[in-house]
Amino acid sequence: MRIRFTFLGTGTSQGVPIIGCDCAVCTSPDPRDQRLRSSLLVESDTTTVVIDSGPDFRQQLLRAGVTKLDALIFTHGHKDHVAGLDDIRAFNYLQKKPVDVYMDANTEEVIRREFSYIFENTGYPGIPELNIHRIAKEQSIRIGDLIFEPIEVLHYQLPVFGFRIFNFTYITDANWIAAEEQEKIKGSEFIVLNALRREPHISHFTLEQALQHLASWQPQCAAYLTHISHQLGRHEDVSLELPPHVFLAEDQLVIECEV
Repeated sequence: MRIRFTFLGTGTSQGVPIIGCDCAVCTSPDPRDQRLRSSLLVESDTTTVVIDSGPDFRQQLLRAGVTKLDALIFTHGHKDHVAGLDDIRAFNYLQKKPVDVYMDANTEEVIRREFSYIFENTGYPGIPELNIHRIAKEQSIRIGDLIFEPIEVLHYQLPVFGFRIFNFTYITDANWIAAEEQEKIKGSEFIVLNALRREPHISHFTLEQALQHLASWQPQCAAYLTHISHQLGRHEDVSLELPPHVFLAEDQLVIECEV
């Protein structure tokens, strides 16, 4: 079976360029320095899943030509990962049914607060329709022919989920990963990990920390860095500093794997 992974967005919470910023990254003409908020499209021949629907969700799906959605999975409830949820209405209309949405209890609390109109049972037409499924770190998620193994990480003090999909591991918004959760990562062919900037941050790995983890996990094929801020530097410059088989992810990058 062939699985296709598309980076819908690789930027941090404000995206790149940032509004009002005239730094070398935000004014770069290189399209690789233009980053929407982090999100990943996962597709087999029969199943389509998106991880996180940030504020750019509509734009990302139009850009990628997505016309069906079997499920949406949330890593956590921060605005840059959930704000586009309302746009699943298009798939409700196209598919004539609710969309399956996977989240933990913390994220469900956020969704019910931020999108309260979805749950008010007023009968108002056109509101998003979703079936909520709970994520537990001990339980794999099967959606069609895809299997997502949750990996719990910490984003400062907030538990956040990364996922291993067969031999592809995707982790965003992390600054600490327990040893037992790291065991789930080892042996992956491809690993995607957040690397916000060079300077220390309270809730994200720095470039150096991310590279140290990747060296320990030793992905069999390649590693990609995501959730990148303008503070990290221009794509072209940073790429020259990276070890072999480690790359900066970029919007619309596609990786295909046989499983």
